[in-house]
Amino acid sequence: MFTDLRHRRPRRAGARRRMSAVAGAAVAALAALTLVWCTAAPGAAAGSPGQKIADALRHSPVYVDPSLDSAVGAAERQRLAERIRGTRLPIRVVLVPLVEGDSWGGDPAQLAEVVHDRLGGEPSIIITLGDFPEDIAAREWPARLHQAQQAAAAVFHQSDMEGAGTARRVERAIDIIAAGDGEKEYEKATADLNGPAPSASSSGPGASGAAGAPASSGSPVVRMLTLVAGPLLVLGAVGLLWRRRARVRDLATPFALPRSVFAAARRADEAELRERAAREVVRLGEEARAAQGDPQAVGRALDAYSAAGSVLDRARGVPDLAGVFALIAEGRAALGSEDAPLPLCFFHPLHGPAARVLPWRPLGRREELRVAACESCVRAIRARRAPEVLTDREGDRPVPYFEVDTARSLWAATGYGSLLSGEPDDSLAVRVQRGDFTRTLEAS
Repeated sequence: MFTDLRHRRPRRAGARRRMSAVAGAAVAALAALTLVWCTAAPGAAAGSPGQKIADALRHSPVYVDPSLDSAVGAAERQRLAERIRGTRLPIRVVLVPLVEGDSWGGDPAQLAEVVHDRLGGEPSIIITLGDFPEDIAAREWPARLHQAQQAAAAVFHQSDMEGAGTARRVERAIDIIAAGDGEKEYEKATADLNGPAPSASSSGPGASGAAGAPASSGSPVVRMLTLVAGPLLVLGAVGLLWRRRARVRDLATPFALPRSVFAAARRADEAELRERAAREVVRLGEEARAAQGDPQAVGRALDAYSAAGSVLDRARGVPDLAGVFALIAEGRAALGSEDAPLPLCFFHPLHGPAARVLPWRPLGRREELRVAACESCVRAIRARRAPEVLTDREGDRPVPYFEVDTARSLWAATGYGSLLSGEPDDSLAVRVQRGDFTRTLEAS
């Protein structure tokens, strides 16, 4: 395991270099916003942005957004493609400007997840632009097999890569991935970050003013700008660090079901949702069979895999398909390192894993339940608003799934895991295996 410290790297370039990086980021952001607007305009080509990228990658392992043609030209794309083919690894390069509000939420991990899903979920290594100027990122499936994320992180810190350009940085990452030396190269590139901090008397920009005047001296305007800009820069750095740690944490838990899977599932119709559920069931089976460790935990994961397949075969609608995802999450939780992971969101399991447990009283009832909920549902309840809920049918009318008679719905009886006792012998998989799901189907 490694800790990403990119935000701490001292940059040796001067003000001109920093202004160039900021200007480049602004141009890229404007280009990305223009691209999003054009895509949404009438007459735009059919198909989602992720699908278009995946289709292009089936012809070449390198996709470069048209707005970045000047940064990575045709000759550089060809060179990258040849380098990738020489590795015989499933490497793809997707260079797309990333800004908040775009199709990927400005998140390189989300971009990689969507493209990987559109490629069919096959083993892949996807290299993208990163969160910072002069940054690239990588994700791979299965996770950490070729140390791809570490390889991309190492390139950012290598001194000879400063100002090298996107194509050269991607080439270097490909070489490191092919050698399987990502962790070693990262440790080597970041060794200087563990050294002693410069003393207050060190020379360099900002160390002292003319004639030895302290750095804090200057005009009142400069001091005022420093007081205003300082906290903003700190907040920005904290935000970037939080996103980076979240990305590393996601990669460090390979058995966690990515949140992008649930984001895509909520947008899918029933047929597409069934296909996604089928792919995730297969993936859980592969992960469980390949897992090493506690035989009992692996056994629970295999039980969840079997139960998920059984429910998928008999699923009659979205509530049952949501139950498949709940069983998949239960199986992956058994393979993970967390002692007591929370189930999926009680109110709408396609919101993804719950963030916390909270008391909740159904409208018109006196009894209070303790249920696991995602952050958006927690915020809604605390603001005394109704959270978004998954609906089922009671007779001819749609109702919240938990209002269906528990004799006719395993999901109403269990809250997709929230209402279970927590005992090892009381799980969704156990209930499916003992016939509860079949029994509720027959009662319907």
